Amino acid sequence: MLHTPSRGRWLSRQEMALVLVTAVWGATFLVVHIAVQYSGPWFFIGMRFITAGLISAIIFARILRGITRKEIVAGAAIGVMIFLGYGLQTVGLQTIDSSTSAFITALYVPLVPILQWIVFKKPPRLLTWIGVVLAFAGLMLLADPGSASFSFGGGEIATVVSTLPIAAEIILIGWFAGKVNLGRITVIQLLVAGVLGFLTMPVVGEQPPVFSWVWVAAAVALGAASCLIQLTMNWAQKSVSPTRATIIYAAEPVWAAIIGRIAGERLPPIAIAGAVFIVAGALVSELNLRKRTDTTAPDEMSGGTGDPAASTHISNERTDA
Repeated sequence: MLHTPSRGRWLSRQEMALVLVTAVWGATFLVVHIAVQYSGPWFFIGMRFITAGLISAIIFARILRGITRKEIVAGAAIGVMIFLGYGLQTVGLQTIDSSTSAFITALYVPLVPILQWIVFKKPPRLLTWIGVVLAFAGLMLLADPGSASFSFGGGEIATVVSTLPIAAEIILIGWFAGKVNLGRITVIQLLVAGVLGFLTMPVVGEQPPVFSWVWVAAAVALGAASCLIQLTMNWAQKSVSPTRATIIYAAEPVWAAIIGRIAGERLPPIAIAGAVFIVAGALVSELNLRKRTDTTAPDEMSGGTGDPAASTHISNERTDA
């Protein structure tokens, strides 16, 4: 049965934990933005996810022996989506600030039901379409089409494209949910994403970076954070309803904007308005007006949105920025 906060207590321990990990996810955008000033994007992706994969392998060492072919296939498929999604996002963070990247990335939330419609012929609800319209309007405001020139450059385009594989990742997680061991495919997907990052370097002509403690610390910190967040998510989502979790996760780009502002980033007013529209679109697309009961299964999250929504975050650790 889902946990209900006690009277006079706004957030339960589990919900507070999700608020904290969401803030950490928001901070990862700035960390990556700084790291790619010292390292190429694909090298950093390789380091980040290989580190996360090795830490996960240590955590789940006891259960790796029983790995199945289906789990290898599932982990590899999800790993490819992580590689494409977070790789393109990292490419974008070379030229755009962390706040803009975070808000654009939030577009994957309303994209999930649209892709489900295309793949599984499951038509989206009215609220989903409303959310898509709000998110698209927000994207246009972020681009500021009323200015002297349409401001979407290569970084913004790469980030927009990255939302497609991120959304596909959520769908794959839902497809394999209940059919595979979460710990095993977590290790596989992280290692696959890391290896593909390194293999992409010669393809795009990227050279290994000069040694710097900046990208070393960032890769290790993000790898460790990915594992810690994964474990926290698994614990908290056993007792937090999908609706409440969605609301908490939708604040991820807001946290990124707050942390980015502290670091000196400044979004113009029209971009802030666009950010509000995108967050509203993500929230609206995930709302369910039908009455839920206390027996609603927390695992519903793994098929609807995702890591925020919720299944996304279940899959990675966010693996998230």
